Amino acid sequence: MSSAPMEKTTVDHVPTNPPVREPGVVDVEYGWQGKNRVELLENGEEYFPRVFEAMRQAKSEILLETFIVFEDKVGEELQHVLIDAAQRGVRVTASLDGFGCGELSTDYLTALSEAGVHLQIFDPAPKRLGIRTNWFRRLHRKIVVVDGTIAFIGGINFSADHLADFGPEAKQDYSVEVQGPAVTDIHHFALLQSGRPARAKYWWQRRRQRRSELAFNDHDGQVRLVYRDNGDHQTDIEEVYRHVLRSAQRRVVIANAYFFPGYRLLREIRNAARRGVEVRLILQGQPDMRVAKLAARMTYDYLLKSGVQIHEYCERPLHGKVALVDEDWSTVGSSNLDPLSLAMNLEANVLIRDRAFNRDLFERLERLSDNHCKAMCADTSPRGRVWHMTVGFLVFHFLRHFPAWAGWLPAHKPRLKPFTHLAGGDHHEPR
Repeated sequence: MSSAPMEKTTVDHVPTNPPVREPGVVDVEYGWQGKNRVELLENGEEYFPRVFEAMRQAKSEILLETFIVFEDKVGEELQHVLIDAAQRGVRVTASLDGFGCGELSTDYLTALSEAGVHLQIFDPAPKRLGIRTNWFRRLHRKIVVVDGTIAFIGGINFSADHLADFGPEAKQDYSVEVQGPAVTDIHHFALLQSGRPARAKYWWQRRRQRRSELAFNDHDGQVRLVYRDNGDHQTDIEEVYRHVLRSAQRRVVIANAYFFPGYRLLREIRNAARRGVEVRLILQGQPDMRVAKLAARMTYDYLLKSGVQIHEYCERPLHGKVALVDEDWSTVGSSNLDPLSLAMNLEANVLIRDRAFNRDLFERLERLSDNHCKAMCADTSPRGRVWHMTVGFLVFHFLRHFPAWAGWLPAHKPRLKPFTHLAGGDHHEPR
């Protein structure tokens, strides 16, 4: 890349009248697929080398969806890898969120586009008085599929703040690498979201996909994709959490960055603890956004008095969205347990029934809670002044119903717009 200063752009550089698609509203259910190899990837140190190597080895196709790309050492490596792939004939489609990637420079985006990367911006919107206005209903998924044979899905963005050398603000996060039959479903989903045609599913496949969560005797290597959109799958991820909480027999561990679920999910967490399940929550103790910690703490008394264990991770900001139940069920993905993820954003998680994966995740989370967390208890859980408690009470009872209320709010239609920079100009037109 040139060392010359890069012109900063926002989503108002995106073309004004391109073909409009509506991603994230696809009436497809994906069922359990067996015989997969799944591997947990913790933080950028494990994730970035694996995903970049897979891209470098790509022979025919790379599909990428992400919420954030920053122009730091990670974002620059991503740019180089995608450009190299496109120039050697790989079809590269990158869908970037218009808010999370809204500060990427024109030079950065143009270099990708001119190299042949099919670059798309989700829900672009211009700044108003210097402020970005497209806050809600974000493309929050983080998915990479290479050659239809290997997939990565989780919570890690393409930014250097997922690496420990970023400093005290480096994020703690997780992704999963999947190889096997489940990649076909993830690939199918990613194609649909990018606006490209994907093979239709037949009626017997759809029937198989509606089987119970607990229908398999051999749980090892079972993977299922679940997602949240603003169409027919608005509550799928929350319903999965509620189902497995009701089915839990021995233990539940949830590590989630932004924890403020609706009342129905809170009640299932409380009920699991009341019937003797060991329920442990690992939440932010050193948040990247203070409001996240304040919101989560409003739920503490309600949960602690029912026997739920709450640990605040204090070493650095927690950005993970993972959970496990008993000894074989796990989930990794992009969905937080807060109103934005559960009611508005486009999200995707994988569900995993695999004993070895569950054990690996449990051991990593146990080390996290034992060595880097502060345990909360009912008689010492954080409380504030009377006015803090009053405001907290009102906010709690408002937000606990927010996921249901959000469905009543008028929703703009999401837009996925192609990006092209015209040589010799400073504007963009659709492909």
